[in-house]
Amino acid sequence: MAGWTWRCEASFFRKPLMTHATLIRWHMLTAAFLFPAILLFLMTGALYTWGIKGDYASAEYDVALTAPLTKDKDALQAVATAELARRQIALPSGAASVKSMGDAFQLEWTGTRRDVLLDATDDAMVAKLTVKDTGWHRWLVQMHKAKGGTAFKIYAVILALGLLFLVVSGLLMAWRVRAMQRPAVLASLAGLGAFVGIALIS
Repeated sequence: MAGWTWRCEASFFRKPLMTHATLIRWHMLTAAFLFPAILLFLMTGALYTWGIKGDYASAEYDVALTAPLTKDKDALQAVATAELARRQIALPSGAASVKSMGDAFQLEWTGTRRDVLLDATDDAMVAKLTVKDTGWHRWLVQMHKAKGGTAFKIYAVILALGLLFLVVSGLLMAWRVRAMQRPAVLASLAGLGAFVGIALIS
């Protein structure tokens, strides 16, 4: 009885959690589902590396102030929000931040469809609001840079997990084929060596 129990336990632990055919099926379905997003990130990332970032259509507006601007982000964002609402311009979808440039400062509020900048001028009671609407290429770049809303950020996390699954499942499929085990290990080592080598000379 003890020997039978040991054999059952050994058989359970040797049995893969997912059959080779099921692993291949999920690998292919995941790749097909993520293909559009992967293509987006590949294209925009490759072009961005070479300085091709897309274009904006910009417009500048004078903003009358009730008090001079300060470096307080919430106060600057409130001024920008009020002026955008007055001009019936939708708010950017991303986060706002304050950039300091010596004694000067600027509110930068980014998003997928537009960026908004708010700067002080020589007149303490007048600010300059710059609205930069993205072209189609820049819109894709902004999504790549996580400038979108919460929904797209969640989708980006799902994409990252999907890419991890594709890599892990690909390695598992190779490891389950005896003839592919050695080539898979060598390819992984070559990839690691290429990454480290390029990183060190960059």
